[in-house]
Amino acid sequence: MLKEERQAFIIKQINLHNKVLSTDLSRQLNVSEDTVRRDLNELAENGKIIKVYGGALSKSFHFPFSDNETYAKEAKKIIAKKAASLIEDGMVILAGGGTTMIEIARAIPKHIKCTFFTISPLVALELVEGSTSDVILIGGHLSPSAHITIGSQVINQLSEIQVDLCLLGTNGLSLENGLTDSDWEAVQVKKAMIKAARKTAIVSIAEKLESTQKLKVCNLNAIHYLITDLDVTNNALKGYSASVEVL
Repeated sequence: MLKEERQAFIIKQINLHNKVLSTDLSRQLNVSEDTVRRDLNELAENGKIIKVYGGALSKSFHFPFSDNETYAKEAKKIIAKKAASLIEDGMVILAGGGTTMIEIARAIPKHIKCTFFTISPLVALELVEGSTSDVILIGGHLSPSAHITIGSQVINQLSEIQVDLCLLGTNGLSLENGLTDSDWEAVQVKKAMIKAARKTAIVSIAEKLESTQKLKVCNLNAIHYLITDLDVTNNALKGYSASVEVL
């Protein structure tokens, strides 16, 4: 594989999953970690990614971020509009983090009055600025890569609430493996979020469908809605509609 092809693959993986590890890229590309590190350094020097210890982050996910650098922004706006349709006055909502969740926060009509819990400071700020709802930020250790709060303190707080709907992003989603992620602490928080909710909606751009990360969050039958940017009649969603309500 040519260097340009490797680097295009690396950028695609970073944009899809927000963070990638050098070890995973080495395995996927069947090249040495030294080769991957050289590629990451070059991409970082060219301003295309954010290099971090052991891997890299997407520029669209790095704070402070520019809306112009948000990956698949139009697709995420479609998802946001669908997700906002599930929210009604008086509901108690639990929201995760990520750029799709930020778009959802922006799409919620200002007249809707809800109570929002969130593990994302960035989502909390969008909700406070754009709505009249009560916003409660669940505090804990702030993940420098995912910009969400993690750790036992967060999980303990989540165990004390019960919400109507949990809105949750994903780094991997497949029919066989369900919801998956690459970060152990994020997985524990996501499990606690699902447990705290009467219903859970997973939001995901279509490009992430049938992708799998190393760590299991839950099976498909543990969630209630799947919200993507695809039309519900799209063939790519047929298998999912047997397990969850697809929007």
